[in-house]
Amino acid sequence: MADYTNIDDPSAYFQTVLHSSANAATITNDGNSDLQPDLIWSKARGAAYTHGLYDSNRGVTKFVGVNQSAETTASSGFDLTSFNTDGFSTGNNQYNTICGGTTYVAWQWKANGGTTTSVSASGTGNGCINACTHQANTTAGFSIITYTGRDDQLNNAHESKVTHGLGVAPSVFICKRRDGTSNWYYLGGEQSSVNNGWNNVHLLLNQTATINGNNYTSNTEPDSTYIYLGNQLVNTVDSWVGYAFAEKQGYSKFSSYVGNGDANGRMIATGFKPAFVLLKRTDVTNNWLIYDNKRSGYNPKQDKLYPDDTSAEDASTASVDLLSNGFKLRASSASQNASGGHYIYMAFAENPFVTSTGVPTTAR
Repeated sequence: MADYTNIDDPSAYFQTVLHSSANAATITNDGNSDLQPDLIWSKARGAAYTHGLYDSNRGVTKFVGVNQSAETTASSGFDLTSFNTDGFSTGNNQYNTICGGTTYVAWQWKANGGTTTSVSASGTGNGCINACTHQANTTAGFSIITYTGRDDQLNNAHESKVTHGLGVAPSVFICKRRDGTSNWYYLGGEQSSVNNGWNNVHLLLNQTATINGNNYTSNTEPDSTYIYLGNQLVNTVDSWVGYAFAEKQGYSKFSSYVGNGDANGRMIATGFKPAFVLLKRTDVTNNWLIYDNKRSGYNPKQDKLYPDDTSAEDASTASVDLLSNGFKLRASSASQNASGGHYIYMAFAENPFVTSTGVPTTAR
């Protein structure tokens, strides 16, 4: 058992909560640690509403859906009303992204409690610095970044630099234009067997499409200070929001696997018992899938949600087991385990496989 970690209690940095708030309510997390969320990704389970992302950089009245729409500003007292010391509060629903008379799931990450650092734009041309505001949690490897694009400074194959504050290179960066229609861009994360996901390729979180390598999104892997953005798509002279994730042993994993087409499929080792798994086939068109440790609290997990779709929760097929050291594929479907299919995933822990003091966790 070699998967030691510095994060003995992942609930201090990530938690999932289920609720059915129709109007004003306080939603309290139930993990071992109190968690004041800085990013809430919310989805209605029982109705066809968009996924909604709220964060403490932008404030409680603003959310972006996992669709192409611009950021929405809710009236004060509607939808999300506060990030609390161990959860969040909702108001009188207006948009059905986080409350409104059905069942909901909210996935929550802790950054820096809303305390941000601002960076001014500087330089011109290739290598210039983007204006941004970031709040980073260096222990958990998570940063929320709002930035202004600078593609007006760049030619093809040029890049500007966005400061992330993590102190180590992030593995994945997910970003979306705030002030107008755009896709959600997913950079990094071993998107193909021959490309690590930074060499001008990307996935779209709001679409089922395969990887796209025809545009200048990023030609350079991030380093301990900067994410490098090219002159198209993710760096237009607009207002953007992005989420950067760095892998932390025993807590988070951003990697890939190849399917075997067997209903008794592969076991994907993460080094922890997963609380959240997002996965996507990259070599053909297919849905993104989200599983977690709260919806259907037993194995095999069958309750799926699709970031690229507004549809309600799909409980039609038993698909994965969440185990003490990873997840096991329990279906041969094209969306998660086709023979020879290439898949990427991001996962966060419920418990580490082995704590910093050598104590093992147990399977579900």
